[in-house]
Amino acid sequence: MQLNLEWSGAMLVITVTDPRIDAASAVDFKDGLRKAVPPEAQRVLLDLNQVDFIDSSGLGAIVAAAKALGPDRMLELAGLTPKVRSVFELTRMNTFFTIHDSRSAALAMTAENG
Repeated sequence: MQLNLEWSGAMLVITVTDPRIDAASAVDFKDGLRKAVPPEAQRVLLDLNQVDFIDSSGLGAIVAAAKALGPDRMLELAGLTPKVRSVFELTRMNTFFTIHDSRSAALAMTAENG
């Protein structure tokens, strides 16, 4: 599972470059995400614009990664493709996560809120 990390101000942006987060990759994804996020990252943006497919294992891995960050750190999502967005909506996980239309929208909101 390929994850690209980049800091944008105080927000750590992690871009998933694989087209799928499914049962075959969920454990690697979850472990990679946990290792990639340093303790000083209070806000983490997971950019999923290149992910075309996610199954229940992938969704579970994202939820587990968010919970592993703890209550004082936030995992936000951006760039959900229509198929991926529908999975979040069908499972009502769109109410659990802050979801931005795009990475640039998330970063603009961060800039506005200072």
